[in-house]
Amino acid sequence: MGLEEFTRRFTAEAKRLAGFDTFDDGQSVEDYCKGVAASYHADPLYREEGPEACAESDVSYWGEE
Repeated sequence: MGLEEFTRRFTAEAKRLAGFDTFDDGQSVEDYCKGVAASYHADPLYREEGPEACAESDVSYWGEE
């Protein structure tokens, strides 16, 4: 799967799980996901897990300090 498709699916799943489009600091979830999805996609192990699993893992850390 190419980076564009991976990012699209990662973003959709992250937004679905989070239930919001913008973080408290004003950054959009979509902009955040564009950068983060690329780093997951670059790693063959994460790429093999798929974008939805990666998004689920990433979102599980949102809000933690």
